[in-house]
Amino acid sequence: MERSDMDYLKELLETPSPTGYEQRVAEVVRARLADTADEIRTDTMGSVQAILDGAQGGPSVMLAAHMDEVGLMVTYISDDGFLSVAAVGGVDAAILPGLRVDVHTKDGTLRGVVGRKPIHLIKADDRKTVTSLEKLVIDLGMPAERVKELVRIGDTITYGVGFEEFGDGMAVSRGFDDKAGVWVATRAMEKIKDAGRAAGAFIAVSTVQEEIGTRGAMTSAYSVQPDVALAFDVTHATDYPGIDKTEYGQIVCGKGPVIARGPNINPVVFDRLIAAAEACGIAYQLEAEPSVTGTDARAIQVTRCGIPTGLVSVPLRYMHTSTEVICLADLEAAAELITRFVLDMSEDACFVPGVEAHG
Repeated sequence: MERSDMDYLKELLETPSPTGYEQRVAEVVRARLADTADEIRTDTMGSVQAILDGAQGGPSVMLAAHMDEVGLMVTYISDDGFLSVAAVGGVDAAILPGLRVDVHTKDGTLRGVVGRKPIHLIKADDRKTVTSLEKLVIDLGMPAERVKELVRIGDTITYGVGFEEFGDGMAVSRGFDDKAGVWVATRAMEKIKDAGRAAGAFIAVSTVQEEIGTRGAMTSAYSVQPDVALAFDVTHATDYPGIDKTEYGQIVCGKGPVIARGPNINPVVFDRLIAAAEACGIAYQLEAEPSVTGTDARAIQVTRCGIPTGLVSVPLRYMHTSTEVICLADLEAAAELITRFVLDMSEDACFVPGVEAHG
């Protein structure tokens, strides 16, 4: 990965964007695509829609990746100045004790720590259980009066960690879910432009509020009205101990992007994704999705009269923790796959299931 692209990925990941408060990372996306997209729009939900015009009037393709991350929200400030919190998105209380966090206030970011009684003071039976979220507090290391001056109810909190390369081509950070996808969407648009543009318009949408119900995807798909769409997200890697492959399949970091198959996926889009991967010699993995997926694809597919939709992911270990792990080569391969998929889109492509496509 080129250093400028690595720096962009790091900036995405380390820019806080808890669900509903994605404005700062949206600025990063707009700045990166300012010299690539022909038009950049931001809707009233906050989703960023970057548009690259087509060269020949072919089908328009929308690629959606969500830029929000899970986090916490301040619900109460005690008389002693400690913060009580609620989850924003799917947060596992088990990972929080001892974690350093960033509290985002109107005047800036405050460092906090998630406190819990030390093991010496916890009764033996209680040591076997997870401390529930409502019993955890955040310590800002300040007098109560100062805390109440700076912090308001509803302020958001993100994990206080950033991006780091480690091991053999791996990286760890909070927020790979799904700023990895925002990175891929950006790189795909840049590659498509460098290749001379696709036949139809390509719209890279960085959506908001996926973690609480794919809300940005709903509004973006409705307004963009693409002829075909892809959602891009992360999926659960199953290549570490404790994961049942008979239930969740075999998904391995470093073995390439993951192409989903199931009722949430248009079969023609699926076939075209496979063809694009094989044409480029890109290793890929398959994932069975027997129902709706927990991604933007679930909303896009049923927008308006229905949009033919596919889903591409990259394997991710330890999802929704402060130490999400990904293989960087999978990101680059995913950008190549999507670029080829879009460039191969012919003007007469048909996505009606059971009707032979002509392009």
